[in-house]
Parts: sequence; C-alpha cells; structure tokens
Amino acid sequence: MVRKHNNQLPENLPQLQNLIKRDPTSYKEEFLQQHQHFQNTIELFQLAPDQPNKTLDELVTFMAQVAQCYPTELSKFPQQLIDLMQKYNTLLDSSVRMNICKALILLRNKNLLMPTDLLELFFQLLRCQDKALRQFLENHIITDIKNMNMKHKNAKLNTTLQKFMFTMLKDTNVHAVKMSLDIMIELYKKNVWNDAKTVNVIATACFSKITKVMVAALKFFLGKDPEEKDSDNSDSEDEVDPREVMMANKVNKKTRKRAKELSKVKKLAAKAYKKKSQAVSFNFSAIHLLHDPQDMAEKLLKQLEVTNQRFEVKLMTLDVISRLIGLHNLFLFNYYSYIQRFMQPHQREVTRILQFAAQASHDLVPPDVIEPVLKTLANNFITERNSSDVMAIGLNAVREICSRCPLSLSEDLLRDLAQYKSYRDRSVMMAAKSLIQLYRHVRPDLLHKKDRGRPTEASDEIETFDYGKIDAKDYVPGADVLLSQEKSNEEIEINSESGSDDDEWIDIDQSDEEEESVEEEEDEKEDKINGSNRKNLKAKKSKKEVLEEKKALAQQVTIERILTDEDFKKIDVANLQKQLQTTGQGRKRKMEDDNANNKSELVKLSDIENIYKKRKHDKQTRIQSVKEGQEGREKFGYKDGRVNIHCSKTNREKRKKKNYQMIKHKVQRKVKRSFKDKQIALRNHLIKLKKMK
Repeated sequence: MVRKHNNQLPENLPQLQNLIKRDPTSYKEEFLQQHQHFQNTIELFQLAPDQPNKTLDELVTFMAQVAQCYPTELSKFPQQLIDLMQKYNTLLDSSVRMNICKALILLRNKNLLMPTDLLELFFQLLRCQDKALRQFLENHIITDIKNMNMKHKNAKLNTTLQKFMFTMLKDTNVHAVKMSLDIMIELYKKNVWNDAKTVNVIATACFSKITKVMVAALKFFLGKDPEEKDSDNSDSEDEVDPREVMMANKVNKKTRKRAKELSKVKKLAAKAYKKKSQAVSFNFSAIHLLHDPQDMAEKLLKQLEVTNQRFEVKLMTLDVISRLIGLHNLFLFNYYSYIQRFMQPHQREVTRILQFAAQASHDLVPPDVIEPVLKTLANNFITERNSSDVMAIGLNAVREICSRCPLSLSEDLLRDLAQYKSYRDRSVMMAAKSLIQLYRHVRPDLLHKKDRGRPTEASDEIETFDYGKIDAKDYVPGADVLLSQEKSNEEIEINSESGSDDDEWIDIDQSDEEEESVEEEEDEKEDKINGSNRKNLKAKKSKKEVLEEKKALAQQVTIERILTDEDFKKIDVANLQKQLQTTGQGRKRKMEDDNANNKSELVKLSDIENIYKKRKHDKQTRIQSVKEGQEGREKFGYKDGRVNIHCSKTNREKRKKKNYQMIKHKVQRKVKRSFKDKQIALRNHLIKLKKMK
C-alpha cells in the first residue's frame, strides 16, 4: 500500500484514524507515536486537572476510535480513563469530563468495557454539579440497561445494579439520589425493571427527608400504567344481541308496552356492550407489587401527622394512603378520623379529599368506622344552608362511599337523604335519585317501599348483604334459561307433530257427543282457572323455592355442559330481560344502573363533581355563542336564485319594496269574504245584469 503525506499524520488525527481503521498493521508505528504522546499528556494533565485541555480531548477520542484495532496495546486504556474519572471527577473541567464519558460509552459499545464497571462509575458521577452531564448520563444508563435486557432479562446484572441503586438512594447528595430514583422509575415505565424488588426500593423513597425525592416517589405510585387497548380482541359476535326480543315483538301482537320493553332492552344491550368494550380502569400497577402495604400505609400516616410540608404534598400522601387501603383492603382506622377534619365546603381541594375518603372505603371496614364520615358529610354538606352544588357533591360522595361500604349507612339517614329526590334543584334531585338507585341493587330493604321501585326477577335474586360476606358463585348466573329454552323448543316440536296428526282426522256429526264435549270443556276451563289461582298462591308462598330451583338448574348446566359463545349471548339477553320482567304490581320506573356490581378500583373525581345542571349565561355570552354557531352558515332569509343578478325582477319581488298604500287595494282582494258578503255581491251583480237588459 502506498502511503502519502506521512509528515502530516501526527497533526491530522482524523485522517490517521481513518487510515488505521483501513490498515492497522501499516500504521502501527504512527499509532505508537500517538500513544506515547497520550501518556505524556496524561502526566502533564494531572498537574492541573481543573484546567481545560483540548489536546487531551482529541487524543482520548482518537484512542477510543481505534481501540479495537490494537487490543494489546490499549488493554489498559479503559481502566486508565475510569481511574482518572474516579480520582478527579469533581475537579475536572466540564468539557474534559463530558469528552471522557463519551469515550467510555464508545468503548462500552465496542464491548471493550464491562457494563457494571461503567454504570457504577456513571452512578458516582451523578454527584457532580453539572446538570448537562447528569442528563446525558441518565439517558445513557436507561438506554444501556434497556438494550442489555432487550432479548432476555439479565438477572445477574440487574441484581448487581439494583443493589448499587439502593445504596445510591441513601446517599447524602441530593442530585445523585433524585437522578437514581428517576432512572429506576423510567426503567419501570419502559418495562425493563418492572419487578417487585424495584417497586419496593422506590417505596423507601416515600420516606425520604428530601422533598423532591419524596414527591417523585409519591407521584410514581399515583400514576397509572398506560391502558392497553387491543382492537383485535373486540369482536362484534360477543355483543349482546337483542334480536330475539325484536323477533318476538314482530311475531306477537303490537302493543305500546312491548314497544317500550323493546326500546329498554336495546338500551340495556348497548350499555352492557359499552361496559365490556371499555378497558380496565386501573391496570396492574406498581402499588399491587408492594410486599407490606399495611406497614407502608401506617408509616405514611404517621409521617403525615408530624410533617410540615405544603398542602399539595399532604394531598399526594393522602391519595397514596387511600389507594393502599382500598386496593389491599387494609385496616387503618385513624385515617378516617384524620381526613374527617378536612371535610368542610370551604376547604381547598375538598372534592379530592372526598375522593380519598371514598377510595379508602371497602367491604371489610367496620360500618361504625365509616358511619361518622357519612354523618359529617350529611351535617356539613347536605343541608339547605349550603348551595345546591355543595349539596349535590355531598350526596355524590355519600353514594361513592356506600357503593364500596353499603353497610355504613343507617336506615334513618338513608331515608332522610332519599327525601331530596323531590328537591327543587335538579342537581340535588338527581344526586339523591342516584343514591336510591344504588340501594335498590344492594339493600332495598332499607329504602321506603315507594322508593324500591317495581319488583323484577333481578331484584328477587338479590341476597342479603352481611358484613364480611363474599358473594362467590359456583355457577353462571342465568344459565338455567338454556334448559328452559330447550324445553320450550321440544314442546313446539311436539305440538307441530300432533297438529299434523290432527289434520288427518275426519269430522263426524254427532250432536249428543258434541254437547257432552262442550260441557266437559267448560268444566276443564273452570278447573284450569282454579288451578292457576292455586299456582299463583303457591308461587307467592314459595319464591325462595323457585330461586333455589333456578340455582340448581344453573349449576347443572354449568357442570354438565361446555358453554359456547351463543350460550353466553342467550344468558346475557335473559339477564337483561330479568330487569324488565316484573314479578308484582308497582309503579313504573326508569332503567337501573348497576353501580354496585360495576365498581372500579379507583374513584373518579368526575363522579363526585358530577352535577346535573344547566349552567346559566349572561346575555352577552349567549349572543357570542349564537354568533359562533352562525359562522360558515348561509345568510338566513330570501335567496335570490337568478343566474344574472342584473336582469329584471318579477312583479312579486318588486311589490315587496313598494309602499303599502300603493298595493293596499290588491291585498284586500285576497281577503276571504263571508257568506253574507258573497250573497250581497251576487245580488248586486244580478241587478246590474237585469238593468243592462
């Protein structure tokens, strides 16, 4: 190979770097010369490490670029840079320190440096007072750990780094602790370190004395995982299809009642499909992976009682404690008495505090612990001395708490709150009705008889709700409808076969036999009527027996058969019809919202702030909204349909612009005359004709 411009190579490092990568053997002598120059520069640099050194930056970059070409000569080069950074990390100039870090990353990408050695060094460098360097190192650490766990989890490496990270959280340097926590949180969000060990290490940061670190850890447990919506899983065949009810409505006699029932079934089917299509409101999050949530909740509450942090930080802590209590069914009775002092209408962020009270309620909390909270709500919010919005928010909060702990509301207080269903303000009225609707599903016996609504088959199946009782069914509810449908189909087939046989018989005139048969038929009708009455009385007496029979049939179907998608669709349609089929007389009512059976893990703030009210606007705001709606719309009024706007107009168009006195006589002609006026006009006309003759 012909070598040119050898005299310029010692000064032109990028050119020498390019030539060495092409032919390392031919340019080994020049490399050794630069390597000796690098060693001399290092010795001189250590005399003044706080000064910038451009020569050292160029030589470090050059050595890192050609390190793979001369592995023997540069075997100690990575460790030499690491020792230099560990010795002078805080004294180095920012540009020199950044350049050496980039060279180390380059060596790591070429697998000339162990990942543990480099990452431990970078974690130590987070103590430096250099924000740009810390951000650069954070991005590299996250990317490097993610790439190392791309194909498979490197358990050994992850364990080593997590131990080192745990020690970093106890460091005295604020920047190092905060950056280490941010790295762990980002790795969890990227599903790299999403194990229980990482979560419990982050949980220790909730008790840090550094406010920034504590707030970052609290926000981590308050955040949600991104909702994963898979469009492929949604199948239109799994929807509740009300076509059976529609077909029955077509075949049967058309009545107004059947039409109303059909519309209700359609709405219920749409609502059921909407609930199925919605993603889970709170996916598998970090708060589920805690080893000892009870201990964490107790420590957070103890820390909250003695802290002097800002009110926003206190709200975050209250939120985390409420989620711990609600998700893990914890017992922390002091929490309810602590949060009770903030339940005032004038309190800042009072709706969020009510949300925390609802999130901390669950079925296992004793009712006498939650009852003082409900009484405080009733006394401070649901009184006529407050505005209607405050009363509605109080009723909504009571509903959300009772949906999770129904036994906490006494019968007297429930009936007092139910009386607001006829309140003059719509928002209070609707909030009270939603509370009544909730207890229709859970404990209708606490309501007044007129508030229980029309009894249906679904309401008859409601079991008594006791403290600590778990409603775990060993069968598919409503599966008994499959057997009843099969029996009805068999009866139809038998009737069709018997009907075909009857057609073959020939009628014979026998007057005496006909008279006897008519008398027998009348006797049979009377017996049927009496029998049906006895059956109705028997049904009223043995309602529990009927429910037990349905349960037995449902268990039989669940055990003996493998249910298909078509079977589940039939069961869903039957369960919807149960909410419409009445079992007794009662007043009409609207469809029911199954809030008790569809409660989510978290309480939405919009459920408490939900106020049914049309907001009032002043005249100026209404005029502005009207004008905004008129933008881009054609001008209202007469549309001139002429092709040529300069052509003449019709007499009708001209008449609109004339003075009324000019066309008054023409307008009067079009006035309809009475019958008497017509007679007078006809008489005058005939007289005139006679005179003309």
